[in-house]
Amino acid sequence: MDDLFRKGIEEFNTQCFFEAHDSWEELWRETTGPDRLFYQGLIQTAVALYHAGNGNVPGACSQFTKALAKLVLYLPLYHGIDTLRLTGDVRACLRLTEEAGNAPGSDPLRLPAIRILLQ
Repeated sequence: MDDLFRKGIEEFNTQCFFEAHDSWEELWRETTGPDRLFYQGLIQTAVALYHAGNGNVPGACSQFTKALAKLVLYLPLYHGIDTLRLTGDVRACLRLTEEAGNAPGSDPLRLPAIRILLQ
């Protein structure tokens, strides 16, 4: 697993969403092929959660939607990541944000985490 990829996962899982975005974006810039779209979906998830944490509900909803459109292409497992669970968590965040007008960033128990199933 690439160091930037792993670093982004660690940052994401510690709710450092801006930093995860930066790590994955650096990796995304130098990537081609199917991995590029996958990384973009992760980046958009981190951006959505960053927006959510700052109360930007429209921005969060937009990024959650864009992220889901990409991540569903990589179900159920990609690069050792449980993408089935991640997309379910992102859908739940989007639903909560749309319905309540309240971003999940205000409740750490509702934030998704990236689970690695295979090393």
